[in-house]
Amino acid sequence: MRVVKFLLLLIILSGKAFAQVRLPKLVSDNMVLQRDQPITVWGWATPKEKVTVTCKGTSRSAVTGADGKWTILLPAQPAGTGFEMLVKGKNQVRIKNIAFGDVWLCNGQSNMVINMERVKERFPDDIVTADYPDIRNFFIPTATDLNGPRRDFPNAEWKAASPKDGLGFGAVSYFFARDLYDQYKVPIGIINSSVGGTPIEAWISEGGYKDFTDIQRIIDRNKDTSYVNSRKQKDLNNAPKQPKSTDPGLSEHWESEAYQPKGWRNFNIPGYWEDQGLKDLDGVVWFRREFEVPENWIGKPVKLYMGRIVDADQMFVNGKSIGNVTYQYPPRRYEIPAGLLKSGKNTFVIRVTNSAGKGGFVPDKPYFMTANDQQIDLKGTWQYKVGQVFQSSEMADVKHVPFVAQNQPAALFNAMIAPALPMKLKGFLWYQGESNVGDPKPYGALLPALIHDRRRLWNDERLPFLVVQLPNFQDIDFTPAESNMALLREAQNQALMLDNTAVTVTLDLGEWNDIHPLNKKDIGKRLALSARNLAYGEKNVIYRGPTLKSQRITRDKMLLTFDHVVDGIKSGDQEALRWFSLADNDKKFFWANARIVGKDQVELSSETVKTPKYARYAWQDNPEGINFYNSAGLPASPFRTDSEQLDETKPWKGKKCAVVLTYDDALNVHLDHVIPALDSLDLKGSFYLTASSDAARNRIKDWRAAAANGHELGNHTLYHPCDATGPGMSWVKPEYDLSKYSMARIQDEIRMCNAFLKSIDGLDKRTFAFTCGHKKVAEGEFIQTLSDEFIAARAVRHEMHAFEEQNLMDVDCYSMAEKSGQEMISLVKQAQQSGKLLVFLFHGVGGEHALNVSNRAHSELLHYLKENEKDIYVDTMRNVAGHIQHLKK
Repeated sequence: MRVVKFLLLLIILSGKAFAQVRLPKLVSDNMVLQRDQPITVWGWATPKEKVTVTCKGTSRSAVTGADGKWTILLPAQPAGTGFEMLVKGKNQVRIKNIAFGDVWLCNGQSNMVINMERVKERFPDDIVTADYPDIRNFFIPTATDLNGPRRDFPNAEWKAASPKDGLGFGAVSYFFARDLYDQYKVPIGIINSSVGGTPIEAWISEGGYKDFTDIQRIIDRNKDTSYVNSRKQKDLNNAPKQPKSTDPGLSEHWESEAYQPKGWRNFNIPGYWEDQGLKDLDGVVWFRREFEVPENWIGKPVKLYMGRIVDADQMFVNGKSIGNVTYQYPPRRYEIPAGLLKSGKNTFVIRVTNSAGKGGFVPDKPYFMTANDQQIDLKGTWQYKVGQVFQSSEMADVKHVPFVAQNQPAALFNAMIAPALPMKLKGFLWYQGESNVGDPKPYGALLPALIHDRRRLWNDERLPFLVVQLPNFQDIDFTPAESNMALLREAQNQALMLDNTAVTVTLDLGEWNDIHPLNKKDIGKRLALSARNLAYGEKNVIYRGPTLKSQRITRDKMLLTFDHVVDGIKSGDQEALRWFSLADNDKKFFWANARIVGKDQVELSSETVKTPKYARYAWQDNPEGINFYNSAGLPASPFRTDSEQLDETKPWKGKKCAVVLTYDDALNVHLDHVIPALDSLDLKGSFYLTASSDAARNRIKDWRAAAANGHELGNHTLYHPCDATGPGMSWVKPEYDLSKYSMARIQDEIRMCNAFLKSIDGLDKRTFAFTCGHKKVAEGEFIQTLSDEFIAARAVRHEMHAFEEQNLMDVDCYSMAEKSGQEMISLVKQAQQSGKLLVFLFHGVGGEHALNVSNRAHSELLHYLKENEKDIYVDTMRNVAGHIQHLKK
């Protein structure tokens, strides 16, 4: 009976618990609600329960739905603090100290996470004075969800800025909020939703990927629990085994004062051991040194700074461990407890573990200990001894990419953004990109997709979106170089094509040896300038540095004209402008002499480049010491003129017409003549491969290289079947007579060709070209049955069509045979005048096919396209079709 009564009691209590009105974590004490907008309050209770919300004398009620959720809209409120809200159902919840102000969603990876505690030595006065009860922070703990949006966050709470709680605020967001508060005296709410090391793809909602078919497939696949579990198991099976500890330093206690060192060698700190005689060593290395300290330090705590150490370390003083850090990025800041130091010599020992790359002590970081306003430098000669060497442990499958939930598309959005959707906002801050540097090209499409996604979800297409551009980082390259960091910054700049966006340039605020630069204060200040202009309507506030407006070439010089110079361009250090380079048509860049001409122009020249065609500025990972600013002290963004910025929102990306160059039948001349010609002018073509042809089968490596360079490999079927019943088609072999093919056969052969092509370029989506332009098998037209396999299909019919007339599964083209360059150029001019899409079809170029154009004629066409690229959108069939598809949606 006692058991029965106990169970009944549990049932009654659980029923009461379910009946309780419950609020999301965001709707809690100290919260900031967006002023001057209707206020959404939401939560959960028993289905069909009446819930009433009362705030500032106004009450509104709602009845929960079958899912127990309720939403109530309260009238907009002006800025103010110190208010309460009562939420009443079968129980009641009172929310205290509510502020009405401006709420900003701050989002990104580790540089948005880095908190005030990490920069306290850099900005000590800002910590002491961080007494701003109306600046409030809501930091969201890391969480992921692969299945869909969550309703609420993990445990989190609003905290007001104070010398104590302010240490947990993200540094960028705090300095940003403080500048706005000082300017407007309006409460500022920060919702910080950020996770270190995460790509942009994880932060876009599933609905934001409507134009990204491949990513949609990944999201769908990740909802399959068995698939995810199998991936995780494969990771476990593939992971290298952790090396067993054979470190004699542990068993012999090398950290001990009593230990007598033998066989130790000299080492200069800071520095990496691979640079000081330990070649390619992954393992454990111990470091040891004795120091004497002032007598007035004895009995007092001492702060110790050991810069940054790659990767993990444990610090010992006089045999006692005073702390450890397990990964490379945090600064090493330890405290030597009072009473541990002694008169005379003190023994300092550091055990460092490194598993990959260079191990040791990062240069240009602080290495000292301090007390009583005195410092002892810890740099210099230490002794070292190797404790353990890790044997190389390779993955079972080096091509296997581990499954990390927080890196999966939409996974972080679902858990760390979606629960905030009912909250009204003032705008967005975005500081992310480091995790996408390895493959920067997609970022140009992903960042606009993210911006559109956020604005759609918050139902406001003009919500300000402020982006932090990646700062300078890595070793300095003293010659003009290619740079993924520069490409990523360029992609970030593309956000400026969208209304009410800003990109904050930080190219002068980074650190060559730290992906987490400490000067978050100036980043916050520059972001605040953007917010003041875009979000608060202060149009006289300058928030951008010089921006390239136009260029003009006069013989051996190039003249660049800039916008946003305010009172004029200036050199930040009164020296000649640095980091400009020039190139001619070969795009080999050399440093240029840069001279400020008047208010808004820079003249470039180079003794090496006599006929300049292209210019670049700060196109490096780390253009340290940039000095190109406007009179407001804001730096210019890096740029290049050898790649254009396209308007993705307009037909033909804002140009007059579009041209696609296609090449059929997988010929050797395409690899030997066409692709080198295209590459020399940075043009891209679509090559339709028949998988059975000799050049397709025998030169896979060359086709793979072409695809890696941006050319499209399209599907031209397995055996190139054509309808043999028409005039002039007697050459078609009976076994490849398309009119006698069944629907199943053509489908199989096309899919087999797709599999062949995917093995070369790794892509799922491509375009198709009808062989001979023929579209029917015995049962009728076949392409519509394969519409899910392709973005577009190209026919052969000498017509051009306007953007809105395009039928992507039946795109027309002009087949070229024995045409001169001028004849082909005249077609392009027609497209320019009419604003239409012109698709060329080539077979032989310089030979190898009965339908042939000469290399010279082909070259004349390519050069005309290049010379007129400001008016002509030239791209692959796949990209042009994707562009059409995107805008038509």
